[in-house]
Amino acid sequence: MNLHQFKFVQEAVRRNLNLTEAAKALHTSQPGVSKAIIELEEELGVEIFARHGKRLKRVTEPGQHVLASIELIMREVGNLKRIGEQFSAQDSGTLSIATTHTQARYVLPVPVAKLREAYPKVNVSLHQGSPDQVARMVIDEIAEIGIATESLSDYADLVTMPCYEWQHVLVLPKEHPLAAKERITLEDLAAEPIITYHPSFTGRTRIDHAFAHKKLTPRIALEAIDSDVIKTYVRLGLGVGIVAEMAVRDESNSDLVVRPMGHIFGVNIARVAFKRSAYLRNFVFKFAELLSDRLDRNLIAKALSGQHQDYDL
Repeated sequence: MNLHQFKFVQEAVRRNLNLTEAAKALHTSQPGVSKAIIELEEELGVEIFARHGKRLKRVTEPGQHVLASIELIMREVGNLKRIGEQFSAQDSGTLSIATTHTQARYVLPVPVAKLREAYPKVNVSLHQGSPDQVARMVIDEIAEIGIATESLSDYADLVTMPCYEWQHVLVLPKEHPLAAKERITLEDLAAEPIITYHPSFTGRTRIDHAFAHKKLTPRIALEAIDSDVIKTYVRLGLGVGIVAEMAVRDESNSDLVVRPMGHIFGVNIARVAFKRSAYLRNFVFKFAELLSDRLDRNLIAKALSGQHQDYDL
């Protein structure tokens, strides 16, 4: 048996048992993937996959155990590579970060700049996606660290830690009637066309739950994943905007009225995620520390080893 066979089995499962898609992802041929999996099954003496003709239909019971062992082996192979990089290349290499657009645009620029100052030989690769995509990129080792608000804590293969708190804010033109109101209520918002995030992004679930709890139906005029897009349409008069507070901290928003909405939508917690039992290089720990003064190397190392539970902000 060999690592290529293990990779083929893993990729087949990731691609919903579609060997053609697995072969494309691995830049090889479909017959080659099929043959390697069969050879591994013959060597182990068990069927990893149940088949209908030549098609894979499901993972067998012994196959589930094989997959668990392969996952462990491939994780440690990845750790070996990172250990080698750590001690051979010293403090150089690439830090791959998976995150959402809001984090990449408004939160990460300063920590990334400080990391580059501390480790000038380290390149940074940003991968943007939905929170679920962020989680998957960390699990698949496309990224070493993930940052998002939703979904990260839902994956058993990830160790996640709270990073910082934030709240939603209302943005509206200065001439809007609500701009003169001292305290804005959920009922006020329900009467307005609303421009806010797509349901899977930036704490949108809290917004939906708040309306549902009061049995109110929001008038969602437009959904987007980009806070700047939301603010643009607010300026055009399409509705009032609900965005993350990080998106209104610079001077480019002086033409808008900004009102905190924590009393309505509550507090959100952005989280960092690492693959469980991963080996992290020095600059990965450093970057996590730059994200939050509540994160430090020892705390992260304990969490990765399973010796630490979640903590409160």
